[in-house]
Amino acid sequence: MPKETAVYTHGHHESVLRSHTWRTAENSAAYLLGELRPGAEVLDVGCGPGTITADFAALVAPGRVTAVDAAEDVLDRARAHAAERGLDNVRFAVADVHQLDFPDASFDVVHAHQVLQHVGDPVQALREMRRVCRPGGVVAARDSDYGAFTWYPALPGLTEWQRLYSRVARANGGEPDAGRHLKSWARRAGFTDVTCTAGTWCFATPAERAWWSGLWADRTTASVYARLAVEGGHATPERLDAAAQAWREWGADEDAWFMVPHGEIVCRVE
Repeated sequence: MPKETAVYTHGHHESVLRSHTWRTAENSAAYLLGELRPGAEVLDVGCGPGTITADFAALVAPGRVTAVDAAEDVLDRARAHAAERGLDNVRFAVADVHQLDFPDASFDVVHAHQVLQHVGDPVQALREMRRVCRPGGVVAARDSDYGAFTWYPALPGLTEWQRLYSRVARANGGEPDAGRHLKSWARRAGFTDVTCTAGTWCFATPAERAWWSGLWADRTTASVYARLAVEGGHATPERLDAAAQAWREWGADEDAWFMVPHGEIVCRVE
């Protein structure tokens, strides 16, 4: 497929939004919070249902957050969430990160969470994020690294799920191991002042295990990912059912533990 074309592997099935609406600035952007000050202008790229966006808006008020996503339908969810929180300093728009419709130097902070793993040209995306960021401002990105996911017990069904997911994501034009690539992509995009960190999500309590295993079992059989896996010839419905069962088996184990690592970058614009 063309370099800047990629298919969003997850889609916006309920099982996906169940995960995305759990995200907050605290659990998904803690590495960036020190850069968010009252009065700042923020661009949130790939905002999804807008829970991180809303936290940013509360932190930078009276500054403004502009939240963009490639999908209009999920922006409706983000608008509703901002309205529920009584936030009037957020605006929303459909946008392509490869070609942002904003003037140069428009924002103090440009942020993307779990976005670069899904785009066709992450280096071009970072160049655009850099272009719309003001001198002295920061471009920040956080992406998970599927190849480094770790869990206990070592169920073969989850290992097979991990391999299958990565194959489907790459066939869709993405890079599921994006976390480890962020520094390299940033340097190729022209950044010279890059601070790199890493963060994790960990799921181990009974409630966490039930939530994490349930959403992935459902996502594996009912989301856009499931359709793309079958239509692309990567898996049969029976194989996806087996992967979903492995997720349920993992979630039912009292000793189970799952860790999701993320790469993080904060790039200062000169």
